[in-house]
Formats: sequence, C-alpha cells, structure tokens
Amino acid sequence: MQPDITAKSWIMVATLGLVWGASFLFIELALVGIGPFWLAASRILFAGFLTTLIWKARGGRLYETDARSGWGSLVTVGVLSSALPFVAISWGQQFVTSGFAGVSMAAVALIVLPLAHFFVPGERLTLRKVLGFGIGFVGVAVLIGPEAFRATGVDGELFGRFACVLGASCYAVSSIVMRRLPPVDPIGLSAVTLLIGAVPVTILAVIIEGIPPMPTAEVGAVILTLGLVQTAAANLLRVMVIRSAGPVFMSLTNYQVPLWSVLLGVLLLGEKVETSLFVAMILILSGVFLSQWGALRRLFRL
Repeated sequence: MQPDITAKSWIMVATLGLVWGASFLFIELALVGIGPFWLAASRILFAGFLTTLIWKARGGRLYETDARSGWGSLVTVGVLSSALPFVAISWGQQFVTSGFAGVSMAAVALIVLPLAHFFVPGERLTLRKVLGFGIGFVGVAVLIGPEAFRATGVDGELFGRFACVLGASCYAVSSIVMRRLPPVDPIGLSAVTLLIGAVPVTILAVIIEGIPPMPTAEVGAVILTLGLVQTAAANLLRVMVIRSAGPVFMSLTNYQVPLWSVLLGVLLLGEKVETSLFVAMILILSGVFLSQWGALRRLFRL
C-alpha cells in the first residue's frame, strides 16, 4: 500500500500539531488536582470508552476485508502507542528537563525513517528525506534551546533520559506496526488500541498512586477536554494519517508540537517572543518542504 498524501493529509497533520501542542497547557492545569499516572489513565479510559461507543454505533466491524491480523499486532499497537510511552515519559520527566523530553519527541521522526525504509513499502529512505528531517530536528533543538541538553544533577537523570527516548521509540514502532495492518475501520482500530492501552496504565495508576481523588469541577473539565480532544480525536486522526499517508509523513507532527506549544504560550500566556522562535520556524518549515517536496509537487501540480 503506497502512501497517499493529499490536501486532507496536510490538514490532519497540521491539526494534530496544534492539538498536541496545546496539550501541555491542559496537562499543567490538570496536574494541580490529579497525579500523572491517573491523568494518563483517565485520558485513555475516557477516550477509549467514547471511541468505542461511536464505533459500535457504526456497526462495530474492525476489518474491512477478509484479511485478518493476529491479536499480537493489535496489542503491540495499543501498548506502544499509548500505555508504555505515557508511563515512560511521565516517569522520565521527573528526572530530566522538559526541553529534553521535547527533543526526545522530535526524535520520533528520525527513528521512523530507517524503520519505514525496511518495513513499509513505498517509504524508501532518500538523501532528501534525511536532510529534510535532520534540518527539522535542528529547528526543534534551536526552539527549545541549549538547556534541553544541560544536566539537571538529579539522581536517576540517565534513566530518565532513557525513559523519554524509550517513549519516543514506542511511538515510532507503533506507527510502523499500525501501517502494516490489513484494511481496518480507523475508528475501530482507534477504539481497540485505546482500550488495550488503558489496561496496563490503569493498573499502574492504582499501584503507584492508589485510589484517585475526586477532582474539582475545573480539573474535571480539563481532564474531559484532554480525553475528548487531545486523546480520542487526536488518536483517531493519527490512525487515519498513518493508514493513508504513512508513518513517515505522520512523524512530521512531532516537529510541530513544540512549535505550537511555544506559539500558544506567546499568544495565550503573553510569554516573551524570542528570536529563536523565528529561526526555528524557518528551519522546521524548510525541513518539511525539503523532505516532502515530492508530495507538495503532486499536490500543487508543480
């Protein structure tokens, strides 16, 4: 199945970048009244329940043809796309700077490139793609600044960094496995993988944080927003992009997330505009343009 990158694909990826970029603001508000593990669990549980209701209302069929995939692949996608990275990154951020976590997420694109070359038909590794994604990664590093790589001096920092990189690797591998599945209903795939991912995260939340406290109305509203928009809707968009345009194209979202996060901080929180923001924007957009030149040329018939 060759990647089919259309105008709709670009709109979905841009939307994902904005939605996930805004999640940092909502997470900061939610953590005032709930622990990180229960926040992750409640997001996935709510998103999985809501997506399952929509899927069942549409007939509840998962596979669109007679081709089937074993439960092993579905469990792999569910664990690697939500459960394990949510836990790994939440735990790792106790020991590393937020900047390092952001750079780790940007590294998803660089991890996807070689994996897609070997395991996804039509996603051949080219010099243009390598240069484009490399330039985009440099743009993210410029945006976050040198503090991302500065040691915190906290015990366990090395393991924290490993956990963040592990989370990024999980997203990359799950994208490859998801792309290789036979034709499936995107809502059904989103529902099944969310429910699978919810099980281990909920168990860990109970073990580590105990019974969750009753959140205030404000915190509850933020959690519902994170579950509905940042998890349920975003996960469905992610599935649709990977299944149609491919995991390499989907990984462009990881360059947008820190960019949108900074932009929203400037626009909504009145944060100071740094020169690095404009330099980073130029580098990131240049990297996207270079790596996706073929798709852009087909889209605009250049």
